[in-house]
Amino acid sequence: MALCGGVGAMALPSELIVHIFSFLSDRDKLRASAVCSRWRECLFYPALWTELKLRVGDGRNGADETPKLEFLMRKFGSFVRELQLELAPVEGNLSPLSNEPPAAGMEQPAGGQEGDPQRLSERWRDAMATYLDQVLCVFTSIRNNRNLQRLSLYGDTFILQQEGLSDGSNLHQIHQGDKKINEIQQLFMELLSNSRQLRWLSCSFMLGLVTPCSLACLSNPSAETLQHLSLLDHQLGPLISPSELDRLSNLHSLALDFSDFTPELCGLLASPRRAPLHRLSLLLNGAALEFKPLEDTAKEEDWKALVRVSANLRVYIMALEVDSSELLRVLKPSLPLERLHLDSYSTLVNDATLELISQQYNKTLTHFLLLRDGPGFPDLSVNRNEDPLVLLAWRCTQLAVLVIHGYTVWSHNLVAISRLRGSSLRVLTVSEESIDFDPDQSLYVEGDPVHNLVKEVSLGLGRVWHPCLDSSVVLSEPTQHFHRELRSFSAGM
Repeated sequence: MALCGGVGAMALPSELIVHIFSFLSDRDKLRASAVCSRWRECLFYPALWTELKLRVGDGRNGADETPKLEFLMRKFGSFVRELQLELAPVEGNLSPLSNEPPAAGMEQPAGGQEGDPQRLSERWRDAMATYLDQVLCVFTSIRNNRNLQRLSLYGDTFILQQEGLSDGSNLHQIHQGDKKINEIQQLFMELLSNSRQLRWLSCSFMLGLVTPCSLACLSNPSAETLQHLSLLDHQLGPLISPSELDRLSNLHSLALDFSDFTPELCGLLASPRRAPLHRLSLLLNGAALEFKPLEDTAKEEDWKALVRVSANLRVYIMALEVDSSELLRVLKPSLPLERLHLDSYSTLVNDATLELISQQYNKTLTHFLLLRDGPGFPDLSVNRNEDPLVLLAWRCTQLAVLVIHGYTVWSHNLVAISRLRGSSLRVLTVSEESIDFDPDQSLYVEGDPVHNLVKEVSLGLGRVWHPCLDSSVVLSEPTQHFHRELRSFSAGM
């Protein structure tokens, strides 16, 4: 920085200025560029900005943030190699992905807002228009980018769907809504067609973007280089056809709707002509099972064939509002389950399901999240000699992450879990309201029961531990959590 203020800073060759910039943080790059016009000209040199990670959302004036997004896309869109973008159009501001609290703008559903219904409808129409404009901005800028290697997009659009604005029949309420949707789909297909070295393609819940025909536009060079594919939407139809999956012979990681993982797709992935599959992320939505029955999904023999070819395969499943009877049909013995997230409001997971999980996946399960955002805290240990969560901690020797909310966890069982897994349990998150204490505990243990619990669990884990005081920390928006978790899961191949 001293050099910038010295005599002759403007006379330095651009190559040297860019080299100096390469050692600076993004913030220091901006500070250095403010010294003189010569340095400002070098600020946006392509080699300095190979990746762009942004979240547009969580503020108050989403439309006001569009010019900022346009500026960044205009500067970087044509050459950036990695673009990671999350759009939350209901309320928006521009912030780095790593700094925002999870689902900060999604705490209250639209129905909980006070005010005139007509004003609310106008607000959602404005939000949808903002979303369409921002998606158009992004794809207009990157459609000809042949350097793009990683594209990760997530649409935090749950509230828009609640209001029914995701339905194509309502697009007439948005100015040029149908035209913009068609243009977005066309630009996305142009991007896929123009790409030459795409290795990572992830589009999660981007309203109006992906169609069943989109993947057919992927260029042959990118079909050869693509290693990760994730296409998720609220559409009822499949987004990945067997013929298109067959082209992607070097795919190592795949994410899709569980109901779309058919025996045919599983059979294609089990072909010895392909590169082995290492990561498979599946989202199971109980609300869609009426239209997409489990009878059409991969059977036990299909999983066996896949694992024979892909011996290192690991699977991540998130089940939303799925009852235990359906889960028992989903959790096949040969499925190499590593991460399981059970999330619900009204449905309950029973002790028999936990028993099955702890027995079948005792050698593979590393992450288990059991979340319920409903009334009451069911006790899974009723009428049992052993608590099923304690048995799971005992049997699953690779367990590293355990998160619980919405079910009763007795304090003595929590202590047992900490002692069984010890320091190998890297994350133990239990909401304070889920913890209960034996009423007779005061007869044989002195002092404050909460203090004693914290002390005992901390000793068991070998580190300082506290219960989670804010349940919203664990109850993030499920689709957003799935998108981010599958990214880290797949990146860890």
